[in-house]
This record gives sequence, structure tokens and C-alpha cells, in this order.
Amino acid sequence: MDMMSGDGSVPAPTHPASEFLAYEAECRSALKPLLTRLLDTAESAGWNRRTVASTLMFLAAQQVSAAETSARG
Repeated sequence: MDMMSGDGSVPAPTHPASEFLAYEAECRSALKPLLTRLLDTAESAGWNRRTVASTLMFLAAQQVSAAETSARG
């Protein structure tokens, strides 16, 4: 399976969401190279890698929360 075409795109899942373990593992594999590249880029720009990772977790949680809020309202 080709995880990335090199252009930063994310491949579509091949497992249905109902197959949670396989689906989640596939998602991790698809996103890991993008995350690694983002962390490397931020670190090269002078940011502390741990701070960048923490900020990404915060922003991801914020996105999920915003999506849940808009779905309810």
C-alpha cells in the first residue's frame, strides 16, 4: 500500500471504520509521515519539538471539540 504520494496527500482508508483496530492503525500509518515532516520542519525553524507536539495535540482536540459543538447546534 502506498502511504503517501509525496505531495502531502493522505490516502483513503481501505478498512471500514467498523473495523476499528485496523482502521485506526491504517490512519496512524497514513498520518505518521506527515506529522514527522511537520515536526521536523517546525524544529528546523527553531521550535522545540516537544512544544510543537503538545501544541498539535491541543489544536487537534480543539478541532474535535469545535466539530462536536457545530454538529449539536
